[in-house]
Amino acid sequence: MVHVVFDTRELYFLTQYLPVWRELARRGVEASFVAYHNRPQAQEAMRRAFEAARLPVTWCATKEDGLAHYRHLAPDWVVFGNGYAHTDQLLERTRTAMLYHGIGMKSDVYAPQLVEHDVRFVEGPHYVRLLGEMYPRAALVAVGYAKTDPLFWPEERRPRFDLAAAGLDPARPTLLYAPTHSPSSFALMSEDFPAHFEGWNVLVKPHYLSWFSSSRRSHRRLMELWSGAPNCHVAPLEQFDPVPFMAVADLLVSDASSVLFEFAATGKPVVWCDFLALPWYRRGLFGHRLRKRMDASIDAYRDVAAHAGRYADLRATVADELAHPELHSAARRRATEQLIGPTDGRVSERIVDWLLAHVGTTTRQRTPSG
Repeated sequence: MVHVVFDTRELYFLTQYLPVWRELARRGVEASFVAYHNRPQAQEAMRRAFEAARLPVTWCATKEDGLAHYRHLAPDWVVFGNGYAHTDQLLERTRTAMLYHGIGMKSDVYAPQLVEHDVRFVEGPHYVRLLGEMYPRAALVAVGYAKTDPLFWPEERRPRFDLAAAGLDPARPTLLYAPTHSPSSFALMSEDFPAHFEGWNVLVKPHYLSWFSSSRRSHRRLMELWSGAPNCHVAPLEQFDPVPFMAVADLLVSDASSVLFEFAATGKPVVWCDFLALPWYRRGLFGHRLRKRMDASIDAYRDVAAHAGRYADLRATVADELAHPELHSAARRRATEQLIGPTDGRVSERIVDWLLAHVGTTTRQRTPSG
């Protein structure tokens, strides 16, 4: 029997993996997960998430322990969401696939270690073209973006956050604020953000990494303040998946995050915060470090959203965009076609089709750019 394992270094990798795992399960294919002893707070959240979804998981202390597990288990496929340094030490029968955990914004989406696999599943034509030019020997298969599949399933199957159960009013318009962790608008948001959107439901979906490190204390302080507002729900760490929040939101506010394009694929309006709290090592004389971190090719899709240059502009920008959702609709469609790819809800089916058709075959290149 075919066995597929998902290497889950971080909890948010599950947003890409779960639609594929469900499709494997639907077809009766054995599939399991490997997770790692991480930060204590993160590990507990991961345990709860795996238990809630009833996922078969093996816990490993280190990547080296994970490698030993893979060599003992000898699965047909290991699916990764980020780079992995030990592909050449896996057994000959075990193939590897890259299902990268995000799109857009960061230049690390083009890192060479992400194509040193038997296959890299790729989203839209934008990435197919650029990755193909950079790594002509890489095995790239265009399928779309698995994370967004549930947004395009039949209405009765779509995961939706329960506004009423969270004490919010489903009859009100709903705003989703889902920033990235760095560079982020989070620290420049007002302490009174929910109050400034009185009459709205305000959903806050922090990035997973906003929960950790001393440099993001300001994020956590605002989370605590906002969670006391009657019109606001701040997603706890274990609510790692933004898709149920995207499904019920009428409008998204975000910043340098792939969620901008994920949400735009639904056809609903987006507001892009251009005000970012930058650490000292990425501003002024060190601005080149930020430019190196970001994907300049995404600038071509900045028209996907209305832009707020300051927090003070946010309320008016949101109101205008909600009143005129057609203003950026053509740009949203173009960005979706180029970055996300097909939005038919069947990306996971295409991935599983490919995995099952290529058991035992390999195209792995250790030097794909050579």
